[in-house]
Amino acid sequence: MGDRTARTAMPDADALFAPIAARAGEAERTGDLGPDVARLAEAGLLAAPLPVAAGGRGLGTEGAGTAEACAILRALGRANLSLARLFEGHVNAVKLVALYGGAGTRERLFEAVREGALLGVWGADDRTPVAMAPCADGWRLTGAKRFASGLGLVREAVVVAARPDSEKPQLALVPVADAARAEPGAWTASGMRATVSGRYDFDGVAIDGAALLGEPGDYLREPHFEGGTWRYAAAQLGGAEALCAAMIARLTAAGRAEAPIQEARIGEAVRACETARLWVEAAAEKVERGGGAPEGAAAYALFAREITQESCLAVIRVAEDALGTAAYDSRDPIERMRRDLGLYVRQAAPDAKRSRAVRAMLAAGSLAAL
Repeated sequence: MGDRTARTAMPDADALFAPIAARAGEAERTGDLGPDVARLAEAGLLAAPLPVAAGGRGLGTEGAGTAEACAILRALGRANLSLARLFEGHVNAVKLVALYGGAGTRERLFEAVREGALLGVWGADDRTPVAMAPCADGWRLTGAKRFASGLGLVREAVVVAARPDSEKPQLALVPVADAARAEPGAWTASGMRATVSGRYDFDGVAIDGAALLGEPGDYLREPHFEGGTWRYAAAQLGGAEALCAAMIARLTAAGRAEAPIQEARIGEAVRACETARLWVEAAAEKVERGGGAPEGAAAYALFAREITQESCLAVIRVAEDALGTAAYDSRDPIERMRRDLGLYVRQAAPDAKRSRAVRAMLAAGSLAAL
């Protein structure tokens, strides 16, 4: 099917996200975000990241959709951080296909997304990294991915693989709906349980040349590699905002919100959320609107990621101090919010990301010059 110019209409946020928030505890207990993903699809949100020319809104994938993407990711983070994680991966996958996929691949995948397909990006290798070798019909994969979010829900994933003719990573779009290859039990973390981020075995999977996205090394191009950290930072911010709001509501209901020490705690949490919001929105604009140096935009996004992590951890600490044992009661939604957020902000290689951002800032001469 050809390009579509009719943009999907955005749903009423309260009508969409309130039911998702209401069943967040159930989603964790059952490990099933399927009803919530279906709700996003029915509301047109899975199709919203498609390019405008393909009938989407460019949500998080084109400059004009940046502010809206920030707002949606925050709202999803407030409703259910695990669902926000899956949606962020979906946006990332659509963007990578739009950037690097061939015309036929883009057309096929965009049609699948319009029909409700959820996509993902799986980068973390298991003990045996995913690699590709040439075969008669294209390429054959070996190895496995861990932390593969959305097992059982993600239909196709953008996978990072090693190829024998290059030292740089290759992106490939691979079907991942084979339940026999999935090991959801490998996800044993205490937080983000509903994401079902387990192991997926790619041994023997065959793909053709159309499945390759771009050339080796394209995955690492800026500002879309590290620069894309603004998306998950926006989702994390939403989680912090939800925890902050729940803390305030609990203190207010108990008649404790106006106690001087609690007022100080509330003020600290609110300031932390607002600080992160300003950084994340600025980083998103720098990355997605373009116009500056790609490496500078990516560095700014890494600074925003770090500020967001610090802000989220501050909100967790404040909520724990303000609420005491209630923050650790497994029957209380606040315990899940705290646990999910604490895990989600623990991103890979934080020291390397920090060093890269600082080096870029020093090379530019100032933060403002990024």
